[in-house]
Amino acid sequence: MSDTFNTDTKAYRAKKIIRSVLTYAFLFLIAVIVLIPFYWMILTSLKSQTLIEEIPPLLFIKPSQWDIGNYRSLFALVESGMREGEPLFPFFTYLRNTVVVSIITTIGTTITTILAAFAFSRLNFKGRDLVFAILLSTMMIPGEIFILTNFLTIVKLNLYSENQTYVQVLTALTVPFMTSVFYTFYLRQAFKQIPNELYYAAKVDGTTDFGYLLRVMIPVASPTIFTIIILNSMGAWSAYVWPEMVTMQDSFRLVSNGLRGAFTDTTGRTDFGQQMAATTLVTLPLLILFFTFRKQIMRGVSRSGIKG
Repeated sequence: MSDTFNTDTKAYRAKKIIRSVLTYAFLFLIAVIVLIPFYWMILTSLKSQTLIEEIPPLLFIKPSQWDIGNYRSLFALVESGMREGEPLFPFFTYLRNTVVVSIITTIGTTITTILAAFAFSRLNFKGRDLVFAILLSTMMIPGEIFILTNFLTIVKLNLYSENQTYVQVLTALTVPFMTSVFYTFYLRQAFKQIPNELYYAAKVDGTTDFGYLLRVMIPVASPTIFTIIILNSMGAWSAYVWPEMVTMQDSFRLVSNGLRGAFTDTTGRTDFGQQMAATTLVTLPLLILFFTFRKQIMRGVSRSGIKG
């Protein structure tokens, strides 16, 4: 009996060890796949043009071969050409545009998401579940389909023209993206975890629905709301297609659009060293933001995925 028990225990431990090894090996493989583009980006940004043109490409370079000239040249003034007297990559101009768009979009999305999630989780009105189901069904439609209709709307509102102003650009970049069905569903799940007894007690005390939202629901669901703010900011930072369509002047573009066209000359040749250096500078704030608030993001995700 004892021998059988020991045999089963050893077999269980062996299976557990094998399962752990396979799990960590899989996670390590995924981590390598995710990190390879970042590694190649940083490596290319530190290569000289000669090393970049090496065939086969160099996977490693010595610290003595590092060249930070690609970073320096980003802020150097162009001595001749159509952009005389301007930086090759106006990073701070693009950064300002991106930060402004991100702030406006995030504030608008957060407000509409909170109000919509509260309505669909706590208020009882006729057709509530049907309306919410219709909204959820729109998530199955690719976002690219809405680009044409949104663009036509922007044109009809006179927000896209050759004499486009900065205010018109901000309106075109922010207003169409101040709502999110996914974030509404995401926050609704967090709101539904709040016990109904709190709501009924607040109503007995004479608290209005809006007062209950401000005093109870928002503080309780603050981790989820914080996660929405971070994710929405990151999405606005990396937006490319829509900003490329609705901006007429280069000074109105976001960082993602600036990266695409700032390093290609009239012959179509791209300076990959400088482009990767600029990409590193643009990616760095996102990495800092994510690693700084990763615990809050994970807490918000876990709180929203418990109850359906």
